[in-house]
Amino acid sequence: MAQATAWNGMTYQKLAAPVLVILVLAMMVLPLPPFLLDILFTFNIALSMIVLLIGMYTLKPLEFAVFPTVLLVTTLLRLSLNVASTRIVLMEGHTGPDAAGKVIEAFGHFLVGGNYAVGLVVFIILVLINFVVITKGAGRIAEVSARFTLDAMPGKQMAIDADLNAGLIGEDEARRRRAEIAQEADFYGSMDGASKFVRGDAVAGIIITLINIVGGLLVGMLQHDMAFADAANNYTLLTIGDGLVAQIPALIISTAAGIAVSRVSTEQDLNQQLMGQLFAKPQAIFLTAAILTLMGIIPGMPHVAFLLMGALLAGSGYWLMQRQRAAALAPPEAAAPPVPEEPVEVGWQDVAPVDRLGLEVGYRLVPLVDRNQDGELLRRVRGIRKKIAQDLGFLVPPVHIRDNLQLRPGAYRITLKGVVVGEGEVQVGKYLAINPGRLLGTVHGQPAVDPAYGLPAVWIDASQREQAQTYGYTVVDAGTVVATHLSKVINEHAPELLGREETQQLLDHVAKQHPKLVEELTPKVLSVSVIQKVLQNLLDERVHLRDMRTVLETLAEHGARTQDSDELTTVVRAALGRAIIFEIFGGAQELQVMALEPGLEHILTQALAGQKGEGMGLEPGLAERLVHDTRHAVESLSGNGAPTVLLTSQPLRTVLSRFLRRVTPDLKVISHAEVPEGRSVRVNMLIGSRA
Repeated sequence: MAQATAWNGMTYQKLAAPVLVILVLAMMVLPLPPFLLDILFTFNIALSMIVLLIGMYTLKPLEFAVFPTVLLVTTLLRLSLNVASTRIVLMEGHTGPDAAGKVIEAFGHFLVGGNYAVGLVVFIILVLINFVVITKGAGRIAEVSARFTLDAMPGKQMAIDADLNAGLIGEDEARRRRAEIAQEADFYGSMDGASKFVRGDAVAGIIITLINIVGGLLVGMLQHDMAFADAANNYTLLTIGDGLVAQIPALIISTAAGIAVSRVSTEQDLNQQLMGQLFAKPQAIFLTAAILTLMGIIPGMPHVAFLLMGALLAGSGYWLMQRQRAAALAPPEAAAPPVPEEPVEVGWQDVAPVDRLGLEVGYRLVPLVDRNQDGELLRRVRGIRKKIAQDLGFLVPPVHIRDNLQLRPGAYRITLKGVVVGEGEVQVGKYLAINPGRLLGTVHGQPAVDPAYGLPAVWIDASQREQAQTYGYTVVDAGTVVATHLSKVINEHAPELLGREETQQLLDHVAKQHPKLVEELTPKVLSVSVIQKVLQNLLDERVHLRDMRTVLETLAEHGARTQDSDELTTVVRAALGRAIIFEIFGGAQELQVMALEPGLEHILTQALAGQKGEGMGLEPGLAERLVHDTRHAVESLSGNGAPTVLLTSQPLRTVLSRFLRRVTPDLKVISHAEVPEGRSVRVNMLIGSRA
């Protein structure tokens, strides 16, 4: 029974819109009685008032995204009522002023005093106001807003991608924001087109009125033998009443359209904005009162009106000033007196432990990290830890955040085990416009440098944000700057953050799904310290730990043969070869790599064998040549957009990776054993081939 009721309700909702449109179109064909016409005219006025009030109480234009469609439907409704009322006026107008219903009679007699000349002038003025002022202005605002919204879409998309990559938002939130940007552009584009309906309605109203007047005179004089004065009085008043009862709702709808497209998206509706911004300055109200008072004492001016309004404004300004002063001088809540503490002996609790990961901020950044003020940076830090846990496969330690009065007001610094590993300075309330490399224009502001990646940037005001995004800048707020820098530091120092305790927690987590595997591996085969070292080696080379089952199975298989962490890392990388290659090359079947010149590779292999596993001793000239050629190859391939990957033999991979990582951090070194079957290799550059 409940399902049937829900199905019926859903069916009614789906049928409501098409049935309404069909009924509106039917009014153009079917004759309507005067009483039903009164009901429909009243419904039209009520609908226009509802649309106006909804437009005033919405916070953002997208909250009333159906407005362009409503604009079309209401315009169609007015035109249908015009057609239906025209039919009745021409057929029954000779019977009297109430031939087309009481509503048209009231608008034709009460509002314009029964004078059709006055009514015609009022009707023309209303049409001009609607057509020339409101509709044209609203259409222009919608057109410009649609253009700037489309121009700003690339910058907004880049900002969303930056937040997503930094872990500040999830996939669902990023998808919602992208959809909101697209809906905003569609809304203003639709409003630009829908405003043409209202403009056409105004033109149609003038033409319909003229046709009704001429047609009424002809029908009254030729068909009903009425005198010219009687026909003009009857039919013209009915026509003017019909026009007024249609144009007043049209004017209301046009006003609602203007309000909808001219609103700036805030957390306040139109009433709150007007009261909070227009009447928030007592000085302006006092100055206006003084001007009105001076005008009121000028001879020949209406003294009562000006002096009365000046007195009212002066009283309002005084009341507002007293209210603001009372709010500023209100004493804070009295705090409870501190309870004196008895002195205690010095103990181990006085030894402050070193934070694994810390963030220190200046006093101006305290609101960003204060729980009582709903600090946004706290939520972003949690998002960063979640994102890194999903990417790397382990949970990084919590970030200990504290204020530091020794820092500059807007400065911050990131510490790792008590040592500063990153620092920067931001401006709360402003936005950092980062130059990604290709810009359509420049914005003016305070020059700066992005603390995370060292890119040139500019601190700008909030009013310049849309313009900067239109030019191609990546625009982020102060909290995002700090969060992005923190995310980069955590990713770079992930091996140091994987301590013994984190390794044990990771093993305990895996043991919930694979208890036998963990029980077999530790402590029978390998200790936790050896496993930790292997995992740190993987993280050091940007290999994630998400596939822990493969890692632990490989360690269990080879752990009985060797306890050397480097050898175990080598076999684990070979087992993870498919994931490593996919992370670098994606789904490409042909792997474009660099390789060592055979003679150079032979020399390095002999040098490694001569050290018997204690590293690789190279002559200074050979080492310098290797570094120089590798750096030259990496710069050449990076400029062409090709991946910078060095393919070498398995014994040399670990040593070369550690040796070259210091001079070329972006270089990936892989071995032949890590290349999965089904992938072909193409060597696009040889290192050491030059004389």
